[in-house]
Amino acid sequence: MKQKHNVSVENLDIEFSTGTLAGLANGAVTIRSGETTVFVSATAASALRPGQDFFPLTVDYREKFSAAGKFPGGYFKREGKPTEKEILTSRLCDRPLRPLFPKGFMNEVQVIGILLSTDGTNEPDVLMVNGASAALLISDVPWNGPVACVRLGQIDGEFVVNPTNDEMLDSDLDLIYVGNENEMLMIEGSAEFISDQRFYEALEYSQKAIQPIIEAQKELVRIAGKQKKAFPLVITPSEVTDFCEAHAKDKVIEALAFDSYTERKLAIEAIVTETSQAMEERLGADSVDSNDIARAFDELQEKLYRQNILDTGKRVDGRGAQDLRTISAENGVLPRVHGSAVFNRGETQALVIATLGTSKDVQEMDGLTGGATNKSFILHYNFPPFSTGEAGRFGFTGRREIGHGALAERSILPILPPEDEFPYAIRLVSEVMSSNGSTSMATICGGSLALMDAGVPISNPCAGISCGLVTEKDVNGAISKHVVLTDILGAEDHFGDMDFKIAGTKDGITGFQLDLKIPGLPFDITLEAIKQNAEARSRILDIMGEHLASPRDELREHAPRIHSMQIDPDKIGALIGPGGKNIRRITEISGAQVDINEDNSGKVLVFASSKESMDRAIQEIDMCTAEIEIGKTYRGIVRGIKEFGAFVECLPGKEGLVHISELADFRVNKTEDICKLGDEMIVKCIGLDKGKVKLSRKAALEQSSEAENESIAEESQS
Repeated sequence: MKQKHNVSVENLDIEFSTGTLAGLANGAVTIRSGETTVFVSATAASALRPGQDFFPLTVDYREKFSAAGKFPGGYFKREGKPTEKEILTSRLCDRPLRPLFPKGFMNEVQVIGILLSTDGTNEPDVLMVNGASAALLISDVPWNGPVACVRLGQIDGEFVVNPTNDEMLDSDLDLIYVGNENEMLMIEGSAEFISDQRFYEALEYSQKAIQPIIEAQKELVRIAGKQKKAFPLVITPSEVTDFCEAHAKDKVIEALAFDSYTERKLAIEAIVTETSQAMEERLGADSVDSNDIARAFDELQEKLYRQNILDTGKRVDGRGAQDLRTISAENGVLPRVHGSAVFNRGETQALVIATLGTSKDVQEMDGLTGGATNKSFILHYNFPPFSTGEAGRFGFTGRREIGHGALAERSILPILPPEDEFPYAIRLVSEVMSSNGSTSMATICGGSLALMDAGVPISNPCAGISCGLVTEKDVNGAISKHVVLTDILGAEDHFGDMDFKIAGTKDGITGFQLDLKIPGLPFDITLEAIKQNAEARSRILDIMGEHLASPRDELREHAPRIHSMQIDPDKIGALIGPGGKNIRRITEISGAQVDINEDNSGKVLVFASSKESMDRAIQEIDMCTAEIEIGKTYRGIVRGIKEFGAFVECLPGKEGLVHISELADFRVNKTEDICKLGDEMIVKCIGLDKGKVKLSRKAALEQSSEAENESIAEESQS
C-alpha cells in the first residue's frame, strides 16, 4: 500500500500531502485549506517532438461541479470549456513557474490542477500555485523552485494573509504574491487607491508571509522527493552563434535603429535569410538547422538590445530609460455608441467603446467557489492579428486576451460610481488596433476616456504604464548592473527581464501585474520601478486631462435613461400584479424596463431609451401604486355587469361599484342599457366604506361639461 506523506504550514491552515494519488505522474500533491482541496500533477515528456523549437509548458486548472456538490448545467451534464476564472488561475500559476526551468530545457511539461472540494470560503487559486510548486519540486523534472504564494488583503489598515471570501468584502487590497526564499517572482491584483509606499510595504509583508510555505515544501521534498532526472538541454552550437554574430552583427545593429516596428521586423527577417544562405554555402544545406539559426539570432538581438541600453542608456527608438513615447487621444470617435475613445502611445493604439445597459445586462457568475454571483462591469479586450501586422487566427478568444482584459477591468473598477448612485450595467470593449508594447495599459487609459465620453461619473481618470528591466550579472549570478525602462516596446518586453504594469489615479494604485524572465526581483529594484511608474502615470494623466478633464454632464443621445422612484413598500405587490401582470403590461405599453429592488425598500428603477417611453412608464407606475380618492374623477373600464350596477376599474387592479342608481340622471331599468363589458366610463368617487369604493357616473357627468371631461385626473386609465 502506498504511503501518504503530510506536511502542514506553520501558522497557516494549509496542508500538503502526497503518496496516494497519481502514482505514475512525475510529481503529484494534494493541497488543502479549510475544506477547499486542490490536486496538482506535474508531468514531463521523455523526449522532444520532431522539429520542436520552443519550450511547451502548459498549465491547466479545472473546477469540477462535484467539488461543490452540484451538477453542471446543460444537456450533457458535463463540464465544458474552461471558464474565465479557470483560465486566469492557470495563467496565474504559469507565470511564476516558467522562468525557473533551466535554460535549454525543451521537453514538454504539463501541470494540471483539479478542484476536488470547495467550502466556498477559501479561494483555490492560491492553493493551485503552491500545489504546482510542490508537485514540480518533488518530481524528477529539473526546476529551480520552490516558490510560494499568498493572497494579501488589507482590512481597517491592517494586512491579512489569505483572507476568506467574506473578509475580502471588507478589504481594499487584493494582492496575489509569489516569491522564492529571497525575492519576488510575480504579483497580480487590485487595490482601492493604495499609496505607492503602502503598496511597497504590502510586497515586503508578503515576502515574509510566504516563508513558512516554502519551508513546508522543502520538508515535503526531504520525505517524498525524487532524484532529479538528467534531461538533455537544447543549446545553440557555438559555431552557429559565432557565424551569425560575425556575419550579421553590424547589419542587426543597423536594423534595430529603425523607428518602425514593421521596418525592424522585415529587416531582421531579411538578414536571417541572407545569413542562412551564407551558412549553407559554407557548411552545406544538410549541416544547417533552421531552428539553430533562429535561436542564434534571437540570442544576438537580445545581446545587442541589452548591451546598448546598459552601456549607453539609450534604447532602439532613441529614447532614454524614463522617456515616454508620443501620446495622443481622441474622444467621441464613433456615432450612436454610448461612449468611445482612441488612445495612442507610440505604435500602440487602442479603440475603446463604452456601452451602458440595464440590470438585465449584468453578467451572471457560477459562484462555484464563493464570491460574487454577478457583476455589472465587464471589460473585454480583443487582440486581432492585424494589430502586429500579421495574418493569423481571428475570432478566437485566447488566454492572453482574457488575462489582459481582467487586468484592465480590475484596474478601472475602483473609479466607477456606486451602483446605488449610477445603477447601470457597464461594458467596455477594447479593440487593439496596433500593438507595440503594453496594450493592456493603453486599454485602461482609453477605457477611462471612453467612460467619461459616455457621461459615466467616474471618481478620477485612471492610467497605466509598464516598466521593464535590463540586468547584467556577475560571475556569482548576482545583479551587478541594471536599468529600469519606462513604457517598454514589445521587443524590450521580449528581450528584457521584466514587465511590471501598474495602473492608478492621482489618488493611488488600482491595479498591478508583474512578470519576470529572471528567477527573482530584488526589492531595491522593485522600489525603483514603483517610483518610476508613478512618475510616468502622472504624466499620462496630465496628457489625458488635456483631451477630456472630466465626465460629460449628460449621457449620449442613444444611451438608456434611468429614473429612480420611491414607492410605499406595501404597494410593491400592487405594482407587480398577480403573476407579474402589471409589470408586464407597463413594459409592453411603454417599452421601458422596470426593476424593483429585492430588499423591499420600495425603490423602483425605470430604464428607457426615450423620454416618451420613460414618461409613460412613470405614469403607469403612479397609477398602479395610487389609491382611488373621494372627489376625484377617473376614466375607467367596465369589468363587471350586475343587476344592481357595474364594476369599473379606475386604476390598474383597483375598481369600485357604480350602483344602478348612479349610472344616469334618469331611472335605469337594466345596467346593460347604459354599458357593457369593456366599455370606457367616466366616473367620480363619491365614497369609501371599509375598503369598498362607491363610484358615480351621474356625479361625473354633472360635475363638468363634456369638454372638461376630456381633461381628467392623471390617475385616469388610458
